[in-house]
Amino acid sequence: MPPLDPQVRDAVAAAGARAREVLTPEGLTAWQERDADARPRPTLDQLCDGGRFEVAELRVPRADGGGEVTLVHGRPAGVGGALPVLYYLHGGGMVTGNAWSVLPRLLRSWALPLGLAVVSVEYRLAPRTRFPGAVEDCYAGLARVAEHADALGLDARRLVIGGKSAGGGLAAALALLARDRGGPTPVGQLLLSPMLDDRGDTFSSRQMAGHDTWDRTSNATAWQAVLGDRYGAADLSPYAAPARATDLGGLPAAYVEVGSAETFRDEAVAYADAIWRAGGEAELHVWPGACHGFDTLAPHAAVSRDAQDARTRWLRRVLPSE
Repeated sequence: MPPLDPQVRDAVAAAGARAREVLTPEGLTAWQERDADARPRPTLDQLCDGGRFEVAELRVPRADGGGEVTLVHGRPAGVGGALPVLYYLHGGGMVTGNAWSVLPRLLRSWALPLGLAVVSVEYRLAPRTRFPGAVEDCYAGLARVAEHADALGLDARRLVIGGKSAGGGLAAALALLARDRGGPTPVGQLLLSPMLDDRGDTFSSRQMAGHDTWDRTSNATAWQAVLGDRYGAADLSPYAAPARATDLGGLPAAYVEVGSAETFRDEAVAYADAIWRAGGEAELHVWPGACHGFDTLAPHAAVSRDAQDARTRWLRRVLPSE
């Protein structure tokens, strides 16, 4: 098993049993309840952070007529003009998480230094909503943001879709869906430890079983919640699990990141390789000694700082100033 970076290892140890807890089908409801308690939604006033940011909510009709998708839109206060935008999909295995709790970090890390806007998507969670609910929510929001970019003060020509873990997998699926529907054309896809493959048969998935902070048992539980009786189907759509895609041509430039001591390592590396084989552009980082969620567990570790710097440099390149 690849060794953990010493600073990451210490952070995992300090987190105790919480960092090693395994998600099972029987424990899913309790897991969701604990996550909701531990990850409260900040108010819009709190997100504005004393006037540093302008934050608003936008509600978009779902394509199936089943209600609305909420988008949370934040930007540096007092910055005029059409801003580039990061269209962000939160993590949480597609079974937990929310659009509001990820915004403070995104606004501080990228909106301020890069002068960009962030749109965070409140997509529906499994198992209450199974595939294709979440990715269709993400597409509905993306289409509305692109269509109404001028009114929102956004530059649709400088739009990156991105996310971490489940959000990274959804971002990859959204890029495929937008390409195939002739929808909005992002300039990049930011895929951080992306959840891409429902099959769980990579070497790293087996190697890290019982060791990573998100291991194959947790991953299988989440995929079962998302897919229901379609879990493991031979003809599963790539919009559900992008690793199933056979055509990765014509996609926006990709930033793909994963840890060497992570369940998702091999599926992320294979996805970047498949983009290259299709003639596309991908920047791949495999961070040594990093587990799933390393930068959240150990934000001050050198490897976490290096990862954040690399993401930011990539965003600067794909979102150049006008």
